[in-house]
Amino acid sequence: MRIFDAHFHVVDPRFPLVANQGFLPDPYTVSDYLAEARPLGITGGAVVSGSFQGFDQGYLLDALARLGPGFVGVTQLPENAPDADILNLHAAGVRAVRFNLRRGGSAGVESLEAMARRVHEIAGWHVELYADATALADLLPVLTALPKLSIDHLGLSEDGLPTLLRLVEAGARVKATGFARISGDVAAILRAVARVNPGAILFGTDLPSTRTRRFAPEDITLIEAALGEAMRDAVFHGNAATFYGIDEALPGGEAAERAFSAG
Repeated sequence: MRIFDAHFHVVDPRFPLVANQGFLPDPYTVSDYLAEARPLGITGGAVVSGSFQGFDQGYLLDALARLGPGFVGVTQLPENAPDADILNLHAAGVRAVRFNLRRGGSAGVESLEAMARRVHEIAGWHVELYADATALADLLPVLTALPKLSIDHLGLSEDGLPTLLRLVEAGARVKATGFARISGDVAAILRAVARVNPGAILFGTDLPSTRTRRFAPEDITLIEAALGEAMRDAVFHGNAATFYGIDEALPGGEAAERAFSAG
């Protein structure tokens, strides 16, 4: 089975790290990631900027160059980031801007709508939200009107499921990641999202799983049991590859070997 890992982090101490709420993660380099990813069948993925990386782009550009074809980036940008910076990041493989409403370290919610529309217009990017879906209810009029949106970690809580499903109805994608972060029945949330739009679910490892239980292969088994064999290829590869605009010629074969040998 080919897997596109829609959510993982690289923590490279050669680049700036900023303590968030007193927390700094242990190093987790591209080589560390590939050593875990290859046995799982991962052939591409999305490197996601964490709260502890602030607006640093150096680590991300380095990681994308090392990972090679089939991998993209999700960054954090200040509200006043120049258009030229966005285009340069796009050329390097970045495909989204993240708003970390859960832990901070990103631009604030007050700039979300304007930035979401600007990055989409300039480069076709989407906005990614790390937030408890229960806190997004008041933002539904804004979020449902955005051109392209994804939500991290199944919206973090079963209590937020009604809001999450409203977003899915409006076209949002949902990352099946970080199960230890989620309060509620993960399998039930997965099935509820799939009933609204089976194309909305994007699998990710959340490696190295900072501040929570580490990803384990049993998380893959949980998804397979919850959603069934028919959805397997879409959830683990096709949905995310399409959403991130990955050329289907890249994630397999020689391109995957180049990506892994780069680590």
